[in-house]
Amino acid sequence: MWEEFEKEAISKGFSYPVGIDEAGRGPLAGPVIAAAIYIPPHLEIEGIKDSKELSPKKRRKVYEILLQSKEIDYGIGVSSPQEIDRINILQATFEAMKEAVAKLQVKPDFLLIDGNMGPLVEMKKQLVVQGDKKVRSIAAASILAKEYRDELMAELHLLYPEYNFLKHKGYPTEEHMNALRKYGPSPIHRRSFAPVRELI
Repeated sequence: MWEEFEKEAISKGFSYPVGIDEAGRGPLAGPVIAAAIYIPPHLEIEGIKDSKELSPKKRRKVYEILLQSKEIDYGIGVSSPQEIDRINILQATFEAMKEAVAKLQVKPDFLLIDGNMGPLVEMKKQLVVQGDKKVRSIAAASILAKEYRDELMAELHLLYPEYNFLKHKGYPTEEHMNALRKYGPSPIHRRSFAPVRELI
């Protein structure tokens, strides 16, 4: 299933290839999250897939396996709604990615990043379009970022229950838009995003 990007990097002399992905670029509220993860090539983990292709139950199971494995190195980066408004969603995503890499226990020498753009970093990197479907470590990073963000949105739901973030995670569903029109933006809404900006 997986194309051997990590093993190819190792064959070229790199020793610590890390996959990176993000979650939460599209929502109107909450942070954007990035995850960076190193999985040793010999380590087999059942169930890793693009996070969007897993049921919530299966995604949670793989998430817990990734967190508990002593052989796996991972980092999580967070950019707040305020930072998103200050520097824009793309740059905020890049900042979250750099933070995720900085939180790894071992400094990587090769980054595999989902998409066609990545942050400016002083290390070798490869951009992989639809990387979460092609690269095992990017798929694992997508799971970490998605589950971590969902946990944060569940906590924020307790602070702002009127928006029902627990259900839609800040994405612009009809329910969310109706609540936004009724109550106005909360402190965690992204004011630079047009649907929110138009209500201010």
